[in-house]
Amino acid sequence: MDRGILAALRLLPNHKKSIQELMLRNENFRALCADLAEAEFALERWENSKFPEKEAHCAEYRLIIIGLEAEIRQTIRDR
Repeated sequence: MDRGILAALRLLPNHKKSIQELMLRNENFRALCADLAEAEFALERWENSKFPEKEAHCAEYRLIIIGLEAEIRQTIRDR
């Protein structure tokens, strides 16, 4: 299964049907979900990092994920 849809389903499991439908017909939604998957992957890498700037990067990616979640929720509401 696509990493983007898996990321969206992990984040919003109660919206499974809407996510699946939007993934089939909405390119912008697919891009949001792909961005979410990438942000989650980057956050995980930074969380496991030993670099001194680890916390700043983790905070940045957490904010990105929050923003993407808001956009995904809005797209689901607007469909």
